[in-house]
Amino acid sequence: MSRQHLTPLFTGVRTHAEKQPIQFHIPGHKQGAGMDPEFRSFIGENALSIDLINIAPLDDLHHPHGIIKEAQQLAAEAFGADHTFFSVQGTSGAIMTMIMSVCGPGDKIIVPRNVHKSIMSAIIFSGATPIFIHPEIDPRLGISHGITIDSVERALTAHPDAKGLLVINPTYFGISGNLIQIVELAHSFDVPVLVDEAHGVHIHFHDDLPVSAMQAGADMAATSVHKLGGSMTQSSILNVREGLVSAKRVQSIISMLTTTSTSYLLLASLDTARKQLATKGQELLSRVIDLAEQTREKINNIVGISCVGKEILGTKATYDMDPTKLIITVKDLGLTGHDVEVWLREHYSIEVEMSDLYNILCIVTIGDTQEKMNILVNALNELATEHKKVEPASVAAISVPNIPDLALSPRDAFYAETEVIPFDDSVGRIIAEFIMVYPPGIPILIPGEIISQDNLSYITENLRNDLPVQGPEDETFKTLRVIKEHRAIR
Repeated sequence: MSRQHLTPLFTGVRTHAEKQPIQFHIPGHKQGAGMDPEFRSFIGENALSIDLINIAPLDDLHHPHGIIKEAQQLAAEAFGADHTFFSVQGTSGAIMTMIMSVCGPGDKIIVPRNVHKSIMSAIIFSGATPIFIHPEIDPRLGISHGITIDSVERALTAHPDAKGLLVINPTYFGISGNLIQIVELAHSFDVPVLVDEAHGVHIHFHDDLPVSAMQAGADMAATSVHKLGGSMTQSSILNVREGLVSAKRVQSIISMLTTTSTSYLLLASLDTARKQLATKGQELLSRVIDLAEQTREKINNIVGISCVGKEILGTKATYDMDPTKLIITVKDLGLTGHDVEVWLREHYSIEVEMSDLYNILCIVTIGDTQEKMNILVNALNELATEHKKVEPASVAAISVPNIPDLALSPRDAFYAETEVIPFDDSVGRIIAEFIMVYPPGIPILIPGEIISQDNLSYITENLRNDLPVQGPEDETFKTLRVIKEHRAIR
């Protein structure tokens, strides 16, 4: 009989709180008694009663042996992993753990260019050298898809000594490559596959969604439960399959990166979210998929707006898709995605997941309702009506800069002696800081790369359209920090 209906961690902390123990330990608010009354009233007594610390009855995330160990074992069973580690440092902490578990100074790791900034942070921490694969760019939507089997094979053949291959599955926009074949290919080189599954916790629990990392045989997967799975913000998991990676080393690394004051609110929410996904996921996600597909159909009936569906599939980079992600293209209205994001906020109090030059992205989850989806559709109808007489803006061809040359390892560049120079004078210099569009956090430049005019033009284009380019110390982008007195030698 399945044990997935159990919640040992949540049940344990709730039972402990109900005993109303006299606490002479942190946190100092002592179940809210020492907290500002207005905040206490807003948060609620139940939540504050389980804001506890790793005392003996409640186990210790760094050395689990009781209720946390049991909760992690149930999660491993639910996700088909050999081991599951809870993260209160978000998926960023889990991603850093994955990379640092397999890479050390000088080691190579193969990664797609459209990686989250946490991956580059981990590469700096570990001292590894990134071998980049350019993801396929969708010329109509202007977004990055996944990496192809062909590109992975070329990278592995050129770098068979790589310590890992990192794959995003699914992408931020819900698109998946052929993960099963990618894993098989990497394993034929004895290279472990690490999956950034930040936007795919739910796919494991429904047959009509893309294959999950553990289903595909991947070695590790950093899976964000809070994004789409119903747990609290900042709570995630790291799933591990034994063989090419060591679970003991993973435990050691994640402990190094994790606060010793772990939040039991976050941990308990992981326990209950796993229970809901494992016991009701198929049913709940069927409703979500139907809701998303119905909304997609309605949006596609609005003149000037489109929402891509399964017609996008069939290329080497688009093997499958998550229909609960609504990529809504607005360029035919003569507007940017950012324009539409602001309009929706100001007119309907709608907040989208992200916007770019051509699209907005809306995610549909088990927390959504038909009423909310109707409001979105009505808002888009009104927007399109307002702009139906506007001549569509001429859309330039999608032009993403080539991957810059890497002159220094990211870690060496990050810690090198640097200087600040004018933005326009930086071509040919070695960048010493990150520049990225966030969300989703895809790097334009990383420390150690040679700045090109194409990079500067791409940054300027994004800034001109009010898109969220960030990273450098100088938020005005008048200056950049570069390696001191170095000219790149090609």
